Amino acid sequence: MSRADAAVAGEERAPSPRRSLLWSLGILRSELTTTLRRWRTLALLGVLAAVPVLIGIAVRIETGHGSSPGPDGGGGGPAFLSQVTNNGLFLVFAALAVTLPVFLPMAVGVVAGDSVAGEASAGTLRYLLVAPAGRTRLLLTKYASVLVFCLVATLVVALSALAVGALLFPLGEVTTISGTRIGFGEGLLRAGLIAVVVAASLTGFAAIGLFVSTLTGSGIAAMAATVGLLITVQIMDGIPQLSALRPYLFPHYWMSYADLLRAPVYWDEVVRNLGLQGVYAAVFGSAAWARFTTKDITA
Repeated sequence: MSRADAAVAGEERAPSPRRSLLWSLGILRSELTTTLRRWRTLALLGVLAAVPVLIGIAVRIETGHGSSPGPDGGGGGPAFLSQVTNNGLFLVFAALAVTLPVFLPMAVGVVAGDSVAGEASAGTLRYLLVAPAGRTRLLLTKYASVLVFCLVATLVVALSALAVGALLFPLGEVTTISGTRIGFGEGLLRAGLIAVVVAASLTGFAAIGLFVSTLTGSGIAAMAATVGLLITVQIMDGIPQLSALRPYLFPHYWMSYADLLRAPVYWDEVVRNLGLQGVYAAVFGSAAWARFTTKDITA
């Protein structure tokens, strides 16, 4: 083989960065399309969208009978629930408070747990790895698709709550937790910021689910293990005797998004939450990479 032929062959074996980027964007688009079109995913999003509807109808029926939620949120419910009848925008905050501890992370756990293990069980993983970008880029694409699902799932809850709140209750100025009032436009912007923070709060758990997904070739087993881990950690976070450990558990600061409704905004716990999620994403993302790059996918 001449030097010219060898150079051409080398170029074919080593695709340009532009070609690798285009391939990555293409597989990300394909991954998102496949994930969001699955009946399982649509069912999860449907359940998430139904939660604000049920909350809104329940509050509407209760207020229609001449009663209203108490100042504590009505029997220990979310504190935002007491404000829903006065301003439908608060249904967004109440719905996120209800779905964040369980429903949202369970949906993310199902998608993340199935991301790699589902491909392995279906026998399609080895064909994906034939592409020139390699395992690292494929794993990053899988994680990016899970992160997009985190945002989509959160926005489904928020937009459903906003629509139901606008239909069943009045909209207007927002009374913050601090007791001050802000305009509806600013309240809507804060609702959008809260939705983004809630989605970002799930990034650490998404990395855990991705790591679990690289440990097994069974999608069902990975999903069950991820959801089981979520339940276990949630229980641990509620045990007072583990107070020294609780600040390091990934769901501990999830509800800190409520501080974004203060005037001025309290950023301390929000920053702690995002920092903690970043640590979990880095640790378990690295573990997933170490496992996936050495995983035998021919077996």
